Amino acid sequence: MASVPTQFPGRVLIIAGSDSGGGAGLQADIKAVTMLGGYAATAVTAITVQNTLGVHGVHPLPLDLIAAQARAVLDDIGADAIKTGMLGTAEVVERVAAILDSSGAPVVVDPVMIAKGGAPLLEAAGIAVIRALMIPRAALLTPNAPEAEALTGITVADLDGQRRAGEALLALGAKAVLMKGGHVAGDTVIDLLLTLDGETVMEGPRLDTRHTHGTGCTLASACAAGIARGLPLAVAVAEARAYVFEAIRRAPGLGQGHGPLDHGWPLRDRT
Repeated sequence: MASVPTQFPGRVLIIAGSDSGGGAGLQADIKAVTMLGGYAATAVTAITVQNTLGVHGVHPLPLDLIAAQARAVLDDIGADAIKTGMLGTAEVVERVAAILDSSGAPVVVDPVMIAKGGAPLLEAAGIAVIRALMIPRAALLTPNAPEAEALTGITVADLDGQRRAGEALLALGAKAVLMKGGHVAGDTVIDLLLTLDGETVMEGPRLDTRHTHGTGCTLASACAAGIARGLPLAVAVAEARAYVFEAIRRAPGLGQGHGPLDHGWPLRDRT
């Protein structure tokens, strides 16, 4: 029998909510990390009742249980990167910030605030705590335009707005910001990666589809997988974008609303 390596490259601890429909949340996170060669572990923050038509219920888990899940993973398996998604409340944000400080692993922060169908996934008081506690701990912050506007007060309607909001988020302490352009109008989707050393513009055609449920979760986790595997940041982001683009293009068409992506397309390409 072949020996098992003592450390699997690409360990990612995902701290996020569950999506019963499987298209977003930690289910999407697990799929993305796995397909990109990493190992996914989880600490569940909330259980949601949802499908492609929307979020029909949100049930937060107790703070001590969230922390205990993360601690169990970190103390035994370890993590090469941590990805945070839906946190839900200011109290959860505070508890997760303490977990991050105990780890030292680079953190990809997806500041999840609103579900694809419009349901709120973060209480109003949580926005200020995300700004104060999560942004300064982010090795990479991945806001969409509405999230960046909520965090900075800057209108994000074009590339200049993306740049100004991204620079404001860097000033709040993020090491890098990926300003996603999916919510910015235009035939071309422009994502802007900003670091203290400069910026990288990444462009691609906009796909005309309603099957985009979980794109933010998937992209952030795909970035975390690359970072966990030791890829340079710009390479990890480029790989993640290519993976998500193809997952959207190959979306299986499930459900009557905002359908999920095809997270498993790399596996089918190998058969």
